Parts: sequence; C-alpha cells; structure tokens
Amino acid sequence: MRDMQYVYILESMRDKSRFFGTTNDLKARLHQHNNGETKSIKSKAPFHTLWYCCFEDKHKALEFEHFLKSDAGHAFISKHIV
Repeated sequence: MRDMQYVYILESMRDKSRFFGTTNDLKARLHQHNNGETKSIKSKAPFHTLWYCCFEDKHKALEFEHFLKSDAGHAFISKHIV
C-alpha cells in the first residue's frame, strides 16, 4: 500500500488562526503541533484539525497545499470548506 499524504488545515484554539501543512501521519503531526515541537507556531497551541484531505502523490499534495496558501486558495476555503 502506498504512503498517503495528507494536506491539512489546523486552527488555533487560542485565536482561531489557521495553519496549513502536508504530512504522511496526520495524528502524529497534530500531536507535534500541540506539544510545541513546531517552533514557528508553538505559541498558538493547542490546535484542532479543521479540515484534511489525502493524496496518493506527494508532489500533488504539496501543490495543493501551496494553492491553499494563495489568495485563490483562501477564497476556495471560505466557499467550500468553512
């Protein structure tokens, strides 16, 4: 079985700010974020998973994560996700 890649949106339970990422282990990645192991956003912890999707191809997952971070991606999120 192929290693699935997850594109995710986390939301800070402190201030509702959102963070995007890609991983092959969503549960472990959320645990890392909530334990302060991600220096750039550890002050925003704790987080919950707002949304995720999976891809069989890592390159496509990274492209979609990049899209979500764009202006068009933010519009897509507002219209279709939250």
